[in-house]
Amino acid sequence: MPGVPAAHYSVNLRVRLDNRPGVLGRLAVAIGEAGGNIFAIDGFVAKGPVLERDLVVNCTDVDHQKVIINVAAAVEGVDLLDHYDRTFRMHEGGKIEVLPLCPVGDKDDLSMAYTPGVARVCTAIAENPALADSHTVRRNTVAIVSDGTAVLGLGNIGPKAAMPVMEGKALLFKEFGNVDAFPVCLDVNTPEELIETVVRLAPTFGGVNLEDIAAPGAFEIEAALKEKLDIPVFHDDQHGTAIVALAGLNNALKVVGKKMDEVSVVVAGMGAAGVAVGKILLGAGVGSIIGVDRQGAVYDGRDNLNSAKQWFAEHTNTGRRSGSISDVLAGADVFLGLSGPDLLSVDDVKSMAESPIVFAMANPDPEIRPEAVEGIVGVMATGRSDYPNQINNVLAFPGVFRGALDASASDITENMKLAAARAIAEAVADDELSADLIVPSVFDKDVPLRVAAAVAEAARADGVCRL
Repeated sequence: MPGVPAAHYSVNLRVRLDNRPGVLGRLAVAIGEAGGNIFAIDGFVAKGPVLERDLVVNCTDVDHQKVIINVAAAVEGVDLLDHYDRTFRMHEGGKIEVLPLCPVGDKDDLSMAYTPGVARVCTAIAENPALADSHTVRRNTVAIVSDGTAVLGLGNIGPKAAMPVMEGKALLFKEFGNVDAFPVCLDVNTPEELIETVVRLAPTFGGVNLEDIAAPGAFEIEAALKEKLDIPVFHDDQHGTAIVALAGLNNALKVVGKKMDEVSVVVAGMGAAGVAVGKILLGAGVGSIIGVDRQGAVYDGRDNLNSAKQWFAEHTNTGRRSGSISDVLAGADVFLGLSGPDLLSVDDVKSMAESPIVFAMANPDPEIRPEAVEGIVGVMATGRSDYPNQINNVLAFPGVFRGALDASASDITENMKLAAARAIAEAVADDELSADLIVPSVFDKDVPLRVAAAVAEAARADGVCRL
């Protein structure tokens, strides 16, 4: 399927136009005929013989950008003065910065913020380490830790190449949860090296968000850090995805009139996210779960199971069903995909139970496209923003950490994750709920507040608050 012009492949064209009838029209027609979508033109009044203006054109990929640039340059009466890729321009110089919270306008300010006054605070923390949670950046600072081994769909691209993603994560933390997060991309070779490094860095931070770390090492790293540290550790690829998927499933079941404890679920993809989704569904009381990887259904006693898959096998698929995704999907109520593109056929979906729920969350290309099963599914969700019902982690992690930090939590428990999922689901009012609206918009700023309050309350109920 050809790509759709989108903002992440947009170009800015700076053009000089002859002020004659038809010049702007010819430019617009040429761009349109080349498949570009003019997203914006800055306002203007044509008074002189020429005018200079900026156009933003959405393209489908890098090659299409080049086509649009060449087309614009070739239009009679148009001079192309400059052009740039808007995504790359946004990333120039990074996307975050450090700002001071207190003024240093005179020697009195300096004496309190730094020496000699700062020594009094240092001494107080040495005597009572808990003060670091209220009198340093630990109060509101999260480390976004990655080794760059599983970045988006790009794979093992290394820590430097992972930085733009971690910076983007920090941007979202601040925008949606008012959490100060900082990328910590580590040049390590083993899970043990990453664990040791984070433990040594931990006094600086109030929480750790693990990101884009390949399985099965991600499981080992999270488990070890949760045991060694007294601050919340959260692997967003696992638990953020699981929280939002559960929230969406809660509401999807309402739409189709089914109950959580009665449905059968097939989870495709047994990486970090797939295993975590299975775990949270078990905690939510789902009736039946079967996991599937490249080798087929996961069951206790099957060959080629790592430690995470073995745990999954021991706690799901009690009937020890085997076979391919098509075999186990027949008759299932729910499909949750965290695998790869085009895994499902239309016939697979037709073989499911009445009003099937399909969450095809592989990015950027889902396991099956919504248009292929329109009229067949009861509810459809993807990981993409250009379809309804985007299962997006930004609905979860800002509020989860906001609540954990507010409660001075030492851990993020399963109960806190379930509370977050309920809060996200409840953000969609019953009178708004529909097959095309099972999760709130990622831009609904009320959602992180709801999640934070629910998570903090659950932390207190679980007794994991340090203060």
